[in-house]
Amino acid sequence: MGVKLGILGFGTVGTGTVQLLQDREGRHPLLQEIEIYRVGVRSLDQPRAVKLPEGVLTTDLEAIVNDPAVDIVVEVMGGLEPARSLILKAISNGKHVVTANKAVIARFGAEIFTNANQAGVYVMLEAAVGGGIPVIQPLKQSLSVNRIQAVTGIINGTTNYILTRMQTEGSNFNDVLADAQRLGYAEADPTADVDGLDAGDKIAILASLAFGGRIHLEDVYCEGIRQVSKTDIAYAEKLGFVIKLLAIAKRQTKDNSKLSVRVHPTLVPKAHPLASVNGVYNAILVEGEPIGQVMFFGPGAGAGATASAVSSDILNLVAILKTTTTNPNPLLSCGHDDYCQIAPMAELVTRFYARFLTKDQPSVIGNLGTCFGKHGVSLESVVQTGVHGELAEIVVVTHDVREGDFRLALAEISTLEAIESIPSLLRVL
Repeated sequence: MGVKLGILGFGTVGTGTVQLLQDREGRHPLLQEIEIYRVGVRSLDQPRAVKLPEGVLTTDLEAIVNDPAVDIVVEVMGGLEPARSLILKAISNGKHVVTANKAVIARFGAEIFTNANQAGVYVMLEAAVGGGIPVIQPLKQSLSVNRIQAVTGIINGTTNYILTRMQTEGSNFNDVLADAQRLGYAEADPTADVDGLDAGDKIAILASLAFGGRIHLEDVYCEGIRQVSKTDIAYAEKLGFVIKLLAIAKRQTKDNSKLSVRVHPTLVPKAHPLASVNGVYNAILVEGEPIGQVMFFGPGAGAGATASAVSSDILNLVAILKTTTTNPNPLLSCGHDDYCQIAPMAELVTRFYARFLTKDQPSVIGNLGTCFGKHGVSLESVVQTGVHGELAEIVVVTHDVREGDFRLALAEISTLEAIESIPSLLRVL
């Protein structure tokens, strides 16, 4: 008896998945057990890159999730609705689900996993974060005996591509974005990528797995890369850093009761393993006890990479369906229903980079130092980088400081008569 798949969506990822499942030579023998039974599409008339038997394609997606013959529903259509409703309907019909949809999981994961646990089915989501990089299953299984301290990732290929080109070419953000859109690396509407929202969805999922609790998406701080200028990239370079959009989830308080979960452009020391991850590649660094640091690196998107992740989840489920046991595998199911406590950004302790435009007059640096000192901000370096017309440019990098204290110092500094503007403010890893 073959395991019957109902696939929702036949775009890039759906097509890549079907191609992989059909091309079995040299792959795992369990693939022989899989039958592509139904594939849901918007239109039957479109030309397809793969051939399927007569009657497999249908525009009735509801019929797929309701069909008693379907064992596993594979959701690769994207978007919030009808994806969410179809996943829930599949679960209520006792079907296992494989999804590549980080937006649905980040927003409706609590509802989806609660229903899946009640129905005794699995929802697998390896493809939702990091494209083809296996990181979800390692967090659920291989690394689950560790006390995870932090997960830090470059998990959006579009922004990494833009920042890499800004760094190597000295170009500005808008020019590189336009080019990335022309080349297909950035969407026509790049908001989700460049404003950090896509990475926010993904770090919410990783944090939930790493720290064993659900995450309210609205608690995830998101700041994008629109304000990163080629000037900042040049200064970062001089100071020994590169700028990356990092997604970070880490234990924030001494008693480990609160997490910090955030996405923002960050100055990364050149010696750090994430500093050399360039272009559209993704990487996720997991730090835990006793393992230390483990880094997962690879293509973060693309038909082949994502199909690899989707198919690995399908294979896991086929193995389960071929094994006769009624108890769910606790390493594959979602075992938590409490929410993690997220610390506000004001409590974050980190280093900062700030760039000031000031009037070129004596004692400006002294006044800056006084304001910072009053709020407990200790400076690691202060560089006056030259005069532009009437204005001098001063760049500071702080030691570790509480973000709330740093913001208070900046508020006071911005009222000083000599300060023209504070064009840049970035966190430092």
